Amino acid sequence: MSSHRSSHHLAVAVAAAAAALPALLGAAPSAAAKPLPVPAPGPAHHLVVTVSDTGKAADARTYDLYCHPTGGNHPNPAAACAEVSKKTVWGADPFAPVPKGTACTKIYGGPATAHVAGRWSGRPVRADFSRADGCEISRWKKFAALLGTPRT
Repeated sequence: MSSHRSSHHLAVAVAAAAAALPALLGAAPSAAAKPLPVPAPGPAHHLVVTVSDTGKAADARTYDLYCHPTGGNHPNPAAACAEVSKKTVWGADPFAPVPKGTACTKIYGGPATAHVAGRWSGRPVRADFSRADGCEISRWKKFAALLGTPRT
């Protein structure tokens, strides 16, 4: 019987604590949660993308890309931002180079190169891309909306 009373008292104490929690946190129990503001453009999500050696002079370009909210002079900022956002995983660098020692096919995808610099999710970005072998071609394709597809 004593354990029944202890369980009852524990349940009452937990219910009282749960009811008091909103007041302790400075919010009324019926107050609706407000969404967090969208980050301002600038240092948290700004990339400068430079693509060159694409085989056609008109394809060489430098773009500013802002995300959250979307902006800049990238030809398709919404697609580029969505692509990079999908590739972003907590604790991992979405722009990481191909790991050293990776076996890659010796397929040459052309002389195109790209450099991406800036900040993404508040972290610095300095990434170089090429199409020198199968791994680098695959890495480029992973960011096709950001980098574009060079003519080969």
